[in-house]
Amino acid sequence: MTDDTRLTTSTADAPAGVSPAPSPVPSAGPSAASPAEAVTAPARAVDAQSVALVAVFTALLVAAAVVPGIPVGGFGVPLTLQTLAVVLTGLVLGPVRGAVAVALYLLLGFVGLPVFSRGQSGLQVLSGPTAGYLVSFVVAALVVGLAARVVVRRTRRALWVPLLVAASFVTSVAVVHVLGVVGLMVNLRLPLSAAVTADLPFLPGDLVKDVVAVLAAVAVHRAFPDVLVRPRRRAAATARP
Repeated sequence: MTDDTRLTTSTADAPAGVSPAPSPVPSAGPSAASPAEAVTAPARAVDAQSVALVAVFTALLVAAAVVPGIPVGGFGVPLTLQTLAVVLTGLVLGPVRGAVAVALYLLLGFVGLPVFSRGQSGLQVLSGPTAGYLVSFVVAALVVGLAARVVVRRTRRALWVPLLVAASFVTSVAVVHVLGVVGLMVNLRLPLSAAVTADLPFLPGDLVKDVVAVLAAVAVHRAFPDVLVRPRRRAAATARP
C-alpha cells in the first residue's frame, strides 16, 4: 500500500464534518537563526571587555600623574607623562571608551583623590594654570580616538604609524595646547602672547610623547585587533556573498 493510499484511507475514516488534523510542522525557534543573522545582531551597549579596558586605562592615567613632573617656566605648569597617557588611551580604546576613561580619571580627582600632578585634587584645580590642559584631555582622547578608529579599520597596516602620528600631532597642538593657552589666559589673566610663550616649551616634549604613544598603540592593535575591530564585524563581512 502506497503513502497516497494510506493518506486517502485515513481521510476517509475521519468522521463527517471533521477535518483531519494537519501534520505538525516544526517551528523555527531561536536556534534556527542563520549564522549571518547571528553575527549581525546588535551588540550590547556595554560589555565586560569595555569596562575592563576603561578601568585599566584610568589606572594608567593615574599612574602617569603620580610620576613627578618637571617644572617648566614660572607659571606652575609641569611637564608630565599625562599627555602621553591621554593620547595612548584614545588611540587604543577609540573615541567613546577613551573619553570615558579620561573623564573618569578627572572625576576621581575632582571628588578629592590626589590623582592630578603634584598630588593635587578637588575642583580648585579648575582655577589654576593647569585647568585648560585638564579640560583638553577629554576632548583630545575623543578626537584622537576617532582618528584611530578610522585608520585602524579602513587603512592598511603599513599606513597606521604615519597617519596616527599626524593625527596625534594635530590633536596635541589644536586641542591640548590651544585649550591650555586659553586656560592660562583666563585663570592667570595673561595676554595671548605671554600665554603662547609659556606654552611653547611643552610642545617638543608632547610631540615626542605622541610618537611613543602611537608606536605603543600600533603594537597593541596588531597583537589584539579585536580592541577596535570587533569579531562580529569581520564575521558579518565574511558571511556576505
